[in-house]
Amino acid sequence: MGGIATREAYGKTLVELGQENSKIVVLDADLSKSTKTSDFAKAFPERFFNIGIAEQNLMGVAAGLAAVGKIPFASTFAVFAAGRAFEIIRNSICYPKLNVKIAATHAGLTVGEDGASHQAVEDLALMRALPNMQVFVPADAVQTREIVKRAVEIDGPVYLRLGRSGVPEVFSEGYKFIPGKGTILKEGSDVTIVALGIMTAKALKAAEILESEGITARVIDMASLKPIDRELLVESAQLTKAVVTAEEHSVIGGLGSAVSEVLTEEFPVPVVKVGVKDVFGESGTPNELLEKYGLTSEEIVKACKKAISLK
Repeated sequence: MGGIATREAYGKTLVELGQENSKIVVLDADLSKSTKTSDFAKAFPERFFNIGIAEQNLMGVAAGLAAVGKIPFASTFAVFAAGRAFEIIRNSICYPKLNVKIAATHAGLTVGEDGASHQAVEDLALMRALPNMQVFVPADAVQTREIVKRAVEIDGPVYLRLGRSGVPEVFSEGYKFIPGKGTILKEGSDVTIVALGIMTAKALKAAEILESEGITARVIDMASLKPIDRELLVESAQLTKAVVTAEEHSVIGGLGSAVSEVLTEEFPVPVVKVGVKDVFGESGTPNELLEKYGLTSEEIVKACKKAISLK
């Protein structure tokens, strides 16, 4: 995949923020080397808690720490954070609107060889449906750092989705993340591509391919899945009259659904979704899996041509 993994950037940023804010505490479920919270554990052992292989308890303890004024970051793999601990997140964190940050790593198909049991392709749907929860999905290391910093400033639950594999650089130093706002990375007038996470770099590549064929695409990174930038989505739909979404997640309940929800109410246009087509993954290398399940720049190009034909 290349580049720095978003989980790596998360671990380093936690240490930086821990030096500035003594209220930050970090919890993990016996996966600190993988989630990169081990960096924080080394720097601040008195503020790190390994809860063990007990993800429901992980979220409950995080809720308790938030209730007494701490800013807890609870980390584990996305499939366990969103899946195994869902009811605790719902009733103990979101319902009372406690200040817990859930940093879920190893999301999507790019977990790779660990296979379907560890590939969370439904976590965004679960977390997006929860009242009071904000959901952010960074595309690269720079954006991850900014999102983690903003998460500390938000008073309430945040779900941060991170990946295992290295990702290409999309954003430059100086970028600022604003919750509820998307970022236009490329202008175009024929079709809009809305992407997040690892698919943002692929969307930019797809736009290059399309441009070589005389088609211009507006590319938007929508790292803030919830709250989503309704204004930018409507403006883009009015401009291009066709939209494609791209995500390393099921086409049910994630970015594609969120964009469709906005546009069906505000400005209906064709929306074609690139993502996992309501199936489980399997074991394989990240690139093999992305190719097999159609999460490529070439698939985004095909989706754009389809969306344009539906205008």
